[in-house]
This record gives sequence, structure tokens and C-alpha cells, in this order.
Amino acid sequence: MEQSESGFTITIESFESLSSHWLKPQSPLKWDHVFVLPPWLEVWWHEFGGLSEPYLCAVRQNGAIIGLAPLAINGQEAFLIGSADVCDFLDFVISPGNEDTFFSALLDHLRQKGIRHLDLGSVRPDSKAFNYLVPVATGLGLEVHCEIEDVSLEMDLPQTWDEYLGHLKGKQRHEVRRKLRRLFETDGAKYRTVEDPGDVTDAMDLFLGLFQKSRQDKEDFLTPQRETFFRALAKGMAQVNLLRLGILEFDQKPAAAIMCFDYNDIVYLYNSGYDPQYSSLSVGLISKILCIKDSTERGKKKFDFLKGAEVYKYRLGGKEIPLHRCQIKIR
Repeated sequence: MEQSESGFTITIESFESLSSHWLKPQSPLKWDHVFVLPPWLEVWWHEFGGLSEPYLCAVRQNGAIIGLAPLAINGQEAFLIGSADVCDFLDFVISPGNEDTFFSALLDHLRQKGIRHLDLGSVRPDSKAFNYLVPVATGLGLEVHCEIEDVSLEMDLPQTWDEYLGHLKGKQRHEVRRKLRRLFETDGAKYRTVEDPGDVTDAMDLFLGLFQKSRQDKEDFLTPQRETFFRALAKGMAQVNLLRLGILEFDQKPAAAIMCFDYNDIVYLYNSGYDPQYSSLSVGLISKILCIKDSTERGKKKFDFLKGAEVYKYRLGGKEIPLHRCQIKIR
């Protein structure tokens, strides 16, 4: 614990204490998306933390917690826990209204600790990091460098499936209807979801098999370390009821699968795979369409296609969100 001259208390938390803050009823902290949740951070750390030191920094004012910085430290560098290959964007966890106060205290603490470089990774334009930390650091005269490095796509979901179809362009609406009609004219076609933690191990065997089959770059991407991460992540998120695996089958044979996370009325389409022998039926695309349909029918408010500018995301209604890579030099 460190007490600053300005009256802020800095404590270093554990993953267990982060979880207790997240699960605490009426917590003032705002956890905006899945990539900042304790089960996600902990799984990433155990698989990819390497030689860095976890530095889960909490700032308190008059005894009350006002924010958390899920950082790791390596020498004089601090960075938000996560990596671009498996975490689409990162951020801090802060109680609304305390952003400027939190970041001023955090930067002062990091400077005193000897940290000279703070790497925020990819952040959204509506993130706390981009909206508050960057201006605070600039106002303190620190060197801040931000540049757009990628895009993420998302869309608001209407109340009904018919409304969703009505928002698509005419040609795309026709194509969606045609593909679905053709799919369900095929004997034994079925789309199901897996959420129960007890079913996740077998479902992930299926998902990862299709993931590797679908494209050579996905097979190359799935190193043993990333496979371990995917399996641990699925298990951890299922235990807190946030995992949703969608599986498209023909006569009980898997043709396509998608891995989603369902949090705060947002469905995050994390990854997918399909069996190329069913390519003529566009099963990869159709599995995503069925996921959007399922999300709409369950009353979800937003569908996040996540990082990457794949054409299908635009055709299905996705709108671009720029992702900024931001770094701060602390003097």
C-alpha cells in the first residue's frame, strides 16, 4: 500500500480480489467489455504473462476504490494486460466521474515507481484510456503517441429479426434470405448453442477442429499455447455464464462453429471455423447470420464483430470503429 501526498491510496491487487470487486453487488466500478473482466485477464496472464510482473493497481480516495489498472511491468515499461493476437481492445476499470482523478493519481504513482513507458495497446475511441488518460497525460506535458492501427466493426440490434433484415441493403437482404432458405431445405440442418460448463470441453474439441480446417492461416495461428488459452478461456467464461458456442450441423455432423461471449447485452463474435466440404452452402457465413438472428431474438442490444475489416462484416450491417494504438512516455 502506498499513500500519496494528495490523499490517494495505491494498492496492488490479486486476480482473486479483482474478481471480488467485479462480482460485488452495487460496485461503483464500470467494466465496459469482456477484455477487461477478471476471468479473461487471469487466463491471459497464466498463458502469456511470461517474465513480466502482474501489477493490478487500485486507486482509492478516502478509502473508497475509484479505479483499477490491470497492468503488467517489465523493467521500466508498464502495459495493459492483453495482446493484440487474442484481445481485440483493452482499457481501465473506473467508477464514472472519477476518470481524471484516477489517471492523475496513477501516472504520479507510476512515475514514482520508475516507470518510463506506458503501453496501452489497442483502445477504442470511447475507451477510458483514449477519452481521459490521453488528455490527462497531454495536459501534464507527457509525450503521447496514438495512431490508428486497425478497425473493429459492430452494429446495434433492432428488436426483431425482420427489422434487422429491413436494415440491410436490398441485394444483401435477398442473399441472406436465399442462403437461409437453401440451408433449411437441406435434410438434417440444425443450429444449436452450447453454454453449460459441463459441455464446453467436447464443444471446444469440435470448435477447434473446425477452426483449423477452415483456413491455412487459422491452422498456423493455433499454436499449442494459443490452443491452451482458447480452452482455458472457454472454461473460465462458461463458469461465469458468458460463453456461447454456436454449432451448425447436418445430420449431427458439425459443419461450422462460432465462439461468442455474451456480456451486458452485447454479443462478441470472437472466432469461427467451418468444414470446407460444406463450402457450397456458405456455412461459415450462415453460422454468423444465425448467431445474429439468435442474438436479436434473445433481445440483445448490440452485435460486435470485433477486430478486422472482413467484407462480410460490412455486408451484414457492421459499422467501423477505429482502434488506436497509444503509448505514453512518463518523465
